[in-house]
Amino acid sequence: MSAVRPPAVAGMFYPANAHELAREVQGLLASAMPTSLASIKALIVPHAGYIYSGAIAATAYTALSSIASRIRRVVLLGPTHRVAVRGLALPGGEAFDTPLGRIKLDQAAAHSISHLPQVSVRPDVHAQEHSLEVQLPFLQSVLPDFTLLPLAVGMASSEEVAEVLEAVWGSDETLIVISSDLSHYLPYPTAQRVDNETMQTILNLQQPIPHDRACGGTPISGLILAAKHHHLTPQLLDFCNSGDTAGTHDQVVGYAAFAFTEGEQP
Repeated sequence: MSAVRPPAVAGMFYPANAHELAREVQGLLASAMPTSLASIKALIVPHAGYIYSGAIAATAYTALSSIASRIRRVVLLGPTHRVAVRGLALPGGEAFDTPLGRIKLDQAAAHSISHLPQVSVRPDVHAQEHSLEVQLPFLQSVLPDFTLLPLAVGMASSEEVAEVLEAVWGSDETLIVISSDLSHYLPYPTAQRVDNETMQTILNLQQPIPHDRACGGTPISGLILAAKHHHLTPQLLDFCNSGDTAGTHDQVVGYAAFAFTEGEQP
């Protein structure tokens, strides 16, 4: 990959035209259920096409409104869908592009974890991966200025993910975003039952989260370990599945948004 990763799924998962994309994201944010949380450290956000999960994603990002001005770095983890990799993959390069502009990568943060055995530099893993990319227009729309540390998570343990998160945990200036959908291609009533179980497991800070319950189960599990260590409280912000938005009921994909807060009870 060159120094700048171009958008790979613009025009598929979200609009490729900058004005259309900005209008859609702002519309989703404006329609989202407002949540007032002052101490968000981490989010879990779905990563399907905006027509399917954009409303749930917007609920998560709207919750940042009161703290957006202090966030200077986003640590973004999502599962790999196209290229298998052991551990966690950095993209290399200097920036990610979206139709809304360029996001600089946090070189210092990348260097600080490059010595860990579970971390590698794999631009091929990032080149076509959508789980991270679809979060970027939302982040660009709600945060005034930030750098990005993108990590594509492949075959790794919860402990390996948590170790990376600890190394880049930072303070109030650092936001952690885990990109994950829930169950895939189950009948609507089955998905509702399974996803409710998974959401309760996350709220109880239990792990590991199996991949058949959440495609980002590994990074979620790592976040759960880190959240327990830092005494964070998970809060469910919103949930639905593709049968509620733009899909049929015979095979649905589940979506949920969570915020992990410091010192607040759900």
